[in-house]
Amino acid sequence: MSNGGGGGGASSSTHLLDLLEEPIPGVGTYDDFHTIDWVREKCKDRERHRKINSKKKESAWEFTKSLYDAWSGWLVVTLTGLPIFFLAETALSLSLSHAAADWLNDLKEGVCLSAMWFNHEQCCWDSNETTFAERDKCPQWKTWAELILGQGPGSYIMNYFMFTFWALSFAFLAVSLVKVFAPYACGSGIPEIKTILSGFIIRGYLGKWTLMIKTITLVLAVASGLSLGKEGPLVHVACCCGNIFSYLFPKYSKNEAKKREVLSAASAAGVSVAFGAPIGGVLFSLEEVSYYFPLKTLWRSFFAALVAAFVLRSINPFGNSRLVLFYVEYHTPWYLFELFPFILLGVFGGLWGAFFIRANIAWCRRRKSTRFGKYPVLEVITVAAITAIVAFPNPYTRQNTSELIKELFTDCGPLESSQLCQYRSQMNGSQAYPAGSDAAATPGVYSAMWQLSLALIFKIIMTIFTFGLKVPSGLFIPSMAIGAIAGRIVGIAVEQLAYYHHDWFLFREWCEVGADCITPGLYAMVGAAACLGGVTRMTVSLVVIVFELTGGLEYIVPLMAAVMTSKWVGDAFGREGIYEAHIRLNGYPFLDAKEEFTHTTLAREVMRPRRNDLPLAVLTQDDMTLAELQNIISQTSCNGFPVIVSKESQRLVGFALRRDITIAIENARRKQEGIMLNSRVYFTQHAPTLPADSPRPLKLRSILDMSPFTVTDHTPMEIVVDIFRKLGLRQCLVTHNGRLLGIITKKDILRHMAQMANQDPESIMFN
Repeated sequence: MSNGGGGGGASSSTHLLDLLEEPIPGVGTYDDFHTIDWVREKCKDRERHRKINSKKKESAWEFTKSLYDAWSGWLVVTLTGLPIFFLAETALSLSLSHAAADWLNDLKEGVCLSAMWFNHEQCCWDSNETTFAERDKCPQWKTWAELILGQGPGSYIMNYFMFTFWALSFAFLAVSLVKVFAPYACGSGIPEIKTILSGFIIRGYLGKWTLMIKTITLVLAVASGLSLGKEGPLVHVACCCGNIFSYLFPKYSKNEAKKREVLSAASAAGVSVAFGAPIGGVLFSLEEVSYYFPLKTLWRSFFAALVAAFVLRSINPFGNSRLVLFYVEYHTPWYLFELFPFILLGVFGGLWGAFFIRANIAWCRRRKSTRFGKYPVLEVITVAAITAIVAFPNPYTRQNTSELIKELFTDCGPLESSQLCQYRSQMNGSQAYPAGSDAAATPGVYSAMWQLSLALIFKIIMTIFTFGLKVPSGLFIPSMAIGAIAGRIVGIAVEQLAYYHHDWFLFREWCEVGADCITPGLYAMVGAAACLGGVTRMTVSLVVIVFELTGGLEYIVPLMAAVMTSKWVGDAFGREGIYEAHIRLNGYPFLDAKEEFTHTTLAREVMRPRRNDLPLAVLTQDDMTLAELQNIISQTSCNGFPVIVSKESQRLVGFALRRDITIAIENARRKQEGIMLNSRVYFTQHAPTLPADSPRPLKLRSILDMSPFTVTDHTPMEIVVDIFRKLGLRQCLVTHNGRLLGIITKKDILRHMAQMANQDPESIMFN
């Protein structure tokens, strides 16, 4: 048979069939900004698993390969939690970022002469010239004014100037590194992680450059004093680690669905390390981040969180020999009458969450639609300058936000020198010292409350404008700070009310004269949980994170009451949290499992083509030429094409993806001769009967999905939406009596849901 001879002969058909039934490189992969086919990925994994099991009894080598395959999942989540390969490890990056952020934050105020790399606290550890009350004052630590001007006049102005200068320097360096080297390193990362775990492809978002730049700029952004935190972005850092390590194992690198199981476990490790909350990390991944979370992923997430927490405990980044960030030790129980202020804090958290989401989304939308968004460096510098200038005069806004939360959580006792703990002694009314609860507050406490009130207003305003800047910016710590400030103010108010009116009905039964009754730090902790819940709408995972974060297991009921109240109040103004709101703002194709579809539309009302649209682009199974196929591909932008028996019957055969068709054509032209523009293309098992002088046909059956999901035109959209959510479909074909009518894609469903909610359906930007 000649190379260019007829393709109808039996020998030719057999040769071509054997050649093209081999796996085609590139088929089954996905383009950037496309959604994966969960069903196909799971089928590929089951087929791979069957092949390994069928071969493992053939030899010791095949048995070893099967063991390696079975344990590769545990190995990759272990690597995600262990300190390997410089900054690519989650726990080590947190430890470095925590220490570096503390040092850079203190660098804005002064420098340690004995060791430049020591922060303020470390500098004064070995000093013998300080008292306990003035443990932060030592000769080794010098403010910038003392170094430059000495003790003369103008010290305050010089310190003010240096504080602002360093803040602007850190912010400028952070935004410049992000803009030049890794644009994906900005923001929290959690909205994109949620979208990626739902099956969306964003190339480079979890790459090594993003990991490296985000780890560095996160430290700089926190040190600049901007109203942001580093805990949320560490989930992004952890997922970058999981993604990079998954490429070491073909089981995960070649299967997008399996890779997302690793990323779910990695997000749990990220929260475990960020807060020292391994159980909360697992629940966070399950409740807030993951889209597909089988039981095996639960176990691996638990194991990854365990490994990360163990490494964190070994490193001891917080310097207190404890796993948690804000360890508290309260000595009094909570009483039933305190549920009322706890619920009030929950109401405040829900109102703050609803207000913040609307205000932040409105500002981010304005940034995207105006010229202001074209100058990200200028915006970051402006916000950093306003933050530094306003923050410096107030000690509660000047200090590191994590340290502020820690101070607000801490219960007053004899060892506390905070201004919030200046109560009059029970024995000597003129003497003021940290006497604990149920003592009369001095003017210092009331002054601190005024400063906290101003700090609350400042934090509320600046957090709205900061979240969404082109620097790494987490929302956990700022939200907790706002709640902790409000909670501490309420706690002190209730405490003084109980002191001066202990004979009231509410206090008479529980609050005896001279006995501790109210714990203001507990109110700060409850307020922090309420505000974070109002912003994110987390419930179970948030309660577990907070009690792991503080060690306050005894106070889980107040936390639950405040968080649930916060969610109910927030949901009254809108059911979506801040991450879902940013997903919708960016137009990502994300079907939220928490959102209910209650409309009574049918599949035929949503499918394409609509009335007055062009006919649906389809392929026939055996009567198209290669030129006709390429013409259809070039003239349409569809990501896939239904394959039918013929134009007359419209009977459905299967579905072929655009990318797979293109790759298969290029592969066939490269590997075999005789493929011409007038070659017949067929998707059937056997080649059609062709004239003897016809060019060699091209068989594409191997790339055809023979079992595409179909629904009838009368199927309620409520069922269609559930199918898309639970099976992770990219598209679904609509038929009537077996005849193809149209197609529904994930993007069509999102557009329809936006239209039903009176929103712009064109806001769904990606495929």
